[in-house]
Amino acid sequence: MAGDHPRTRVPVELPGGEVSPLRKIGRRVLIALALITFVAVLTYVGRDGYLDPEDERISVLDAFYYSTVSVTTTGYGDIRPVTDDARLATTALVTPARVLFLILLDGTTLEILAEGPRAAYRISRWRKRLNDHIVVCGYGTKGRTAINTLLDKGADPGQIVVVDGSSEARARAAASGLATVVGSAAAQEVLREAEVETARAVLVAVDRDDSAVLITLTARELAPRATIVVAVREEENVHLLHQSGADSVITSSGAAGRLLGMATDTPGIAEVLEDLLTVGQGLDITEKTVGPRDAGPLTTFEEHALIVAVVRDGELLRFDDNRAAELRAGDRVVRISSNRQ
Repeated sequence: MAGDHPRTRVPVELPGGEVSPLRKIGRRVLIALALITFVAVLTYVGRDGYLDPEDERISVLDAFYYSTVSVTTTGYGDIRPVTDDARLATTALVTPARVLFLILLDGTTLEILAEGPRAAYRISRWRKRLNDHIVVCGYGTKGRTAINTLLDKGADPGQIVVVDGSSEARARAAASGLATVVGSAAAQEVLREAEVETARAVLVAVDRDDSAVLITLTARELAPRATIVVAVREEENVHLLHQSGADSVITSSGAAGRLLGMATDTPGIAEVLEDLLTVGQGLDITEKTVGPRDAGPLTTFEEHALIVAVVRDGELLRFDDNRAAELRAGDRVVRISSNRQ
């Protein structure tokens, strides 16, 4: 666990409608001003029932003065109700406003004092719930698309942690119900705050290839058993990522270029590939593990799916490989199926 290492505290931001302290105080100040205004209006409307020893009439200023000293329980006593109606209004309306004001004042103080321990408790509970989670480094276009694909495939948003240094990116992630860690994923203390040691996968989707290499090196050192998938811009950097510990490397510019080339002369092929990459619509490309009962000839594995490859002991065997003709328990079959089935 990460607790085995000295850890520098890195901010963790959890979704769930957290409001800044200043915003909370501002909202309560508005409520307090509304209470004072309510009592002032009530006093001025019933001004004939109040007595001001210094002046025979109650002005608007006098009404707000009386409201302020009454609601805040200062109570100088110079302006007071003298008629039965005014006293009834004070008992039935002004006194509840005074009590509500005190509750508002004490509640604000207690909430501010409890904010730190409450946030620490929420983060502690969040850490305990993390189990075989996914750490996504970078919440740009690639990171968001990868997360959306995972969610479409049934991933739990509570088991996805986003690491990003941009406040705007973290705000978008929080709006999607994702926990975020502040900082660069290349720093060990940041990845440890994301509990990368217990993660089942790390997705690296940053904008710079050199940053991707450094993040991959750091993640592999901290999480030797995690699956690390990286997106890079240039194909010449693919071997660097594999040497750094990446299990899979996706070349974003190269893949886009190949799709563009196919769409120029064979748009149907590009359309099918785009369909395969869109989860839950049309055709889907999925992977299924072969159980003991499913072992046997490849041709009898599934009736309504097209088998394209078999993964055995980490090696990819294409469908026309003789070794893939007979499936074994534990093989992973890559197949194309239709959502109509």
